[in-house]
Amino acid sequence: MKHFFNFSFHAGSLKQLLGWSLLTIPVGVLAGSASAFFLWALDHVTHIRQQHAWLLFLLPVGGVAVGLLYHWLGREAEKGSNLIIDEIHKPGGGVPRRMAPLVLIGTLITHLFGGSAGREGTAVQMGGSLASGFGRLIRVKSETMRILLMSGVAAGFGSVFGTPLTGAVFAMEVLAVGRIQYDALVPTLIASVVGDYTCSAWGIKHAIYQISFIEPEAASAIFHVDALLLLKAVTAGIAFGLCSLLFSELAHSLQKAYKKLVPLAPLRPVLGGVMVIALVYLVGTRDYLGLGITSPDPKAVTILSAFHPDGAHVLSWWWKIVFTIVTISSGFKGGEVTPLFFIGATLGNALSGLLHAPVDLFAGLGFIGVFAGATNTPLACTIMGIELFGAHYTVYFAAACFIAYFFSGHAGIYSAQRVAVPKKQVDNGVESDVSA
Repeated sequence: MKHFFNFSFHAGSLKQLLGWSLLTIPVGVLAGSASAFFLWALDHVTHIRQQHAWLLFLLPVGGVAVGLLYHWLGREAEKGSNLIIDEIHKPGGGVPRRMAPLVLIGTLITHLFGGSAGREGTAVQMGGSLASGFGRLIRVKSETMRILLMSGVAAGFGSVFGTPLTGAVFAMEVLAVGRIQYDALVPTLIASVVGDYTCSAWGIKHAIYQISFIEPEAASAIFHVDALLLLKAVTAGIAFGLCSLLFSELAHSLQKAYKKLVPLAPLRPVLGGVMVIALVYLVGTRDYLGLGITSPDPKAVTILSAFHPDGAHVLSWWWKIVFTIVTISSGFKGGEVTPLFFIGATLGNALSGLLHAPVDLFAGLGFIGVFAGATNTPLACTIMGIELFGAHYTVYFAAACFIAYFFSGHAGIYSAQRVAVPKKQVDNGVESDVSA
């Protein structure tokens, strides 16, 4: 019996589980409550913007407000999610408590006036900031603080999208390309599940996505696998990866261009706001403003519409890229992930016609595939597909996400992300152009 059960070891494991539960449950409650308030407020400011079209013309003014807010109070908080990733890699000055209210206010301003931005950055930064504040309050050691920060990221991500398992895996996978931080396995899961439960307990509802494609003969199978359809998913995965690479490179390049054109940081969002207004009139639609999940206009292109035939234009994905990088790179707050969902879903919609594939399935593959490539988190995104769309198409989700990850290069939307295991190798070792 002693070979199968070590009382000391398992008693220690139980003690550690209870300890992590006591530490991460409060983090989950804090992050989940913050996400609930944020989503409630975001829904209201989006409704106000949709009801008052003239607010778009105040986007440059909102940009000044965001720029000055961070100029006067931001300090290290200006680094956003990258600061949290850096602190997890190597604890330094810590994550400031002011990050949570600053990013919340900045994101609401961005969406009130029509900036094309997301929400994951806000949730992740609030979760990390609250976790850091809680850790300092109870005076934890640096190694424990690192785990708490990852738990805050997991709780923020899981609660804002209603995907608790994805949140846990994302927090462990996003830190370094090709490596998962398994030492945070239990804490991130606890925090993410508690965060999602807390957010739901506040009465927050998440968008429901549905893939209805199914072949009658495969209806009873646990996983649907068709060789030709799988090949089409792999082909689409290449396109999703290249799209992710395009988004990341354009975003980083435009950010440098803004700094060169406008040396004074608080004024960069003004230029971004003016450019967004110009883009609205150039393209002739407001479909690419805000989150883009739903719209009061039944003819508008949205994430939900992309799951239906004729629900997106051939270049909808491109225009959402342009609107988003112009907004985010100039200094507006929010994040890139929800816009990446929009980009991926509309690109998948367009590819479904070219590949003669189911529209809803390929919109779903794009939804998670472009995100996987841009964040270098293929496992988390595969799990997100299962949590959002169901397990029946798991093989296609994995194919699209893994291939997108492979083709997206080592650059991503998070500059603090490190390369632990390069994506490509040569016979005599790792490619020499990969930097750690």
